[in-house]
Amino acid sequence: MKNPKIVFFDIDDTLYRKYTDTLRPSVAQAVRALKARGILTAIATGRPPAGIPKKVREMAAEEGIDLLVTINGQYIEYHGKPLQTYPMDTAKVETMCAYFDSKNIAYAFVGSETIAVSARTEWAEESMRNILPEHPEDKHYYKNRPVYQMLVFYPDAREAELAGKIAEAGLKTVRWHEIAVDMLNQEGSKARGIADAVAKLDIAMKDVMAFGDGLNDLEMLQAVGFGVAMGNGADAAKAVAKHICPSVDEDGVYRGLIELGVIEAV
Repeated sequence: MKNPKIVFFDIDDTLYRKYTDTLRPSVAQAVRALKARGILTAIATGRPPAGIPKKVREMAAEEGIDLLVTINGQYIEYHGKPLQTYPMDTAKVETMCAYFDSKNIAYAFVGSETIAVSARTEWAEESMRNILPEHPEDKHYYKNRPVYQMLVFYPDAREAELAGKIAEAGLKTVRWHEIAVDMLNQEGSKARGIADAVAKLDIAMKDVMAFGDGLNDLEMLQAVGFGVAMGNGADAAKAVAKHICPSVDEDGVYRGLIELGVIEAV
């Protein structure tokens, strides 16, 4: 695909390395080159707006990123204003909180402005360190503000024990850390968020390109017209992508766009 109308980028391990706080200069070059061709640029991330790393947020502002699909498609902004949102049902959230409390499992509420943890447990704080280090502890956050997704802090070994109750509530989980998962509505995904957003912009999904690396990118890479997996990405992401570009540490996004003929090297 040489002429997409819009290109979406995941953040962690696609544009940015969170554990080293690294955003390579080639990312801004890529965005600039796309915009010079009249191609819209967008971010599609599991993070909430408040959790977008400072370097990425500054680059997005400086280069004029058009669209933010955040919280795995649950909260979407276009030119800084909400375009579409999918808050979780409050009663459902309350039920799951009681269930996780009974299992002695900490959790967090993901809002558009912050992430509030139920308790500052070791696993909760370890998981949050590279996402949003400064965050409140508020077990009742969901009672007063919209919650678009929850984080639940438990290892893979407990998946089978918890899966039934989560599915029964019409929810699903996507693992992003050894001791943490995203939990959101069963129908929620970056793919749904992107589809809704581009429809509002009168862009067909066949004209959409997306770059990603992780398990929460699978639906996105399959749904768009052309999905690109990072060289450092999960095997599952590579398996569903139409192209595999170099790794994030090797200017993967920039080089991938050049390989595909979308932009020219500067």
